[in-house]
Amino acid sequence: MLTRLARLGPTVPRLLSNSSVRFVSQSKPTGAAGSTAVTELHPAESPGGHSEVSQYVKNPEYHGFSKDPVVDEWNMKIGFFFGISVALVIGGTFIHYLPDHGMRQWARREAERLILQREQEGLPLLEENYYDSNKIVLPSAGES
Repeated sequence: MLTRLARLGPTVPRLLSNSSVRFVSQSKPTGAAGSTAVTELHPAESPGGHSEVSQYVKNPEYHGFSKDPVVDEWNMKIGFFFGISVALVIGGTFIHYLPDHGMRQWARREAERLILQREQEGLPLLEENYYDSNKIVLPSAGES
């Protein structure tokens, strides 16, 4: 527990020094606590000039796809549908049903078949000489 707190040591002063953060209570005000609650989330605009209004002020449900709220919501839903449902589900199914890469499953089945065949014939699984010594061609003593 103390090691976890020790790891957070350098980050705590940085978290506390951020003065631009405003904490707002979302609970219903009761009694004296209601007078101290912050009611305005956005800074007041200057009355003299035309300033750019944030998309979040115009549309609190803004997802970043379009300035029109209806189009923004549809684009978000379509993007998440294709990004999550189609890409993960269909992509995962495609990867799962790819053919046997490197023929690993075939090699396993073939090895099991040969083991059963050699056990039925009464032969050892591996012989002393794996290769037939009559078929191996060795260089003569003078050729090396």
